[in-house]
Amino acid sequence: MKEGILLCGHGSRRKSGTDAFKNLVGILKKRYENQYEVDYGFLEFSHPLYEAAVERLYRKGVRVIYALPVILFAGAHAKNDIPYEMNSIQSYYPDLEIKMGKHIGVSSFLLELSQKRIEEEEAKLPPIDRKESAIMVIGRGTTDPDANSDVHKLAAMLWEGMGVGFTSVAYSGTAFPNISEGLPIFDKLDYKRVYVIPFFFFTGVLLERIYQSVEEHNQSSDTQYVATEAFGADELILRAFDERLDQAKHGEGNMNCQLCKYRKQIIGFEEEEGKEQIGHHLNVKGILFEEDEKVNERKGVVKSFKNLLGI
Repeated sequence: MKEGILLCGHGSRRKSGTDAFKNLVGILKKRYENQYEVDYGFLEFSHPLYEAAVERLYRKGVRVIYALPVILFAGAHAKNDIPYEMNSIQSYYPDLEIKMGKHIGVSSFLLELSQKRIEEEEAKLPPIDRKESAIMVIGRGTTDPDANSDVHKLAAMLWEGMGVGFTSVAYSGTAFPNISEGLPIFDKLDYKRVYVIPFFFFTGVLLERIYQSVEEHNQSSDTQYVATEAFGADELILRAFDERLDQAKHGEGNMNCQLCKYRKQIIGFEEEEGKEQIGHHLNVKGILFEEDEKVNERKGVVKSFKNLLGI
C-alpha cells in the first residue's frame, strides 16, 4: 500500500517564513523520496490547506498518510487544531488512513541543536568563562502550561549541560514574561554576555520582533546580548522528524496527557478539562492567499487576475 507524509505547517504572514517552510519540505522530500510521497499544508494564512494536500496525495494513490506537525511544542495547534482537521478530512475518504505524528517537543536532537546554535555565536566572539554568560530561551508562548513547561525543561537541560551561570525563559507572546519583560532581568544580574536563543523553526513576524527587541535592548544595556539563528532545516531537526515518523508508523507518537489541561484538572486551568477538540481557524485560514497548487487547475488569465487582486 502506497504511503505518504503530510508536513503540517501553521502558515506565516511573511513570504520569507513560507519560503523557509517550503525549503524544509524540499529537503524532506529528497530524504524520504524512496519510500514515501511527501506533501505539505498549512493551518492558516498560507496555501495549500491540509485538505488540498491530502487530495493531492490521494490522487497519487496514497492510502496511508503520516501527518507530522512542523510544530515545536504542543499547544492548542498540536492538541486541537491539527487533529481536528485530520479527523475531518479522514471522514471524506473511507479507504484512507491518516496517522497523527507527535510534535517535536522535548527532544535530544532539539537540545543538541540549541547547543550548536549558541556555540556558533560563541565562536564569533572573544572567549569568556561560560559562568560569566547566561542563556535566555525565547518560546512561542501558548495558553497551555504543558507546552510552556516543555520550553522550561529544555532550558534547564541546556543550562546544566552547557555550564553557563544562569538561564531563563521568556516568550514572544501569550505567556509570561514576554521579551520586553524578560530582557531587563539579566541587566540586574552580573553576567557579561547573554545568548538569546529563539526556539523557532523559521523566520517570520514573531522572530523578526525578537531580533528587533534584542537589538534595541542592546543599545541601552551594559550587558552584551547575542541572538542566535533559528533552528531552520538543520540535520538535527531532520533526525527529529525521522524519530517522529518512526513513532507514527509504530503507533508510539503519543501526546503527554499526564499534564494536559484538556485531560486533567491543572491548577489555574480547571475549566479547560474536557474541552471539545475543535479547530478555531475555520473563519480565517488561508484567507490572505490564493491557492498556488490546486489539484487539476490550469494557470491562466483568471487566476493571474485573482492573484493581482489578492482574492
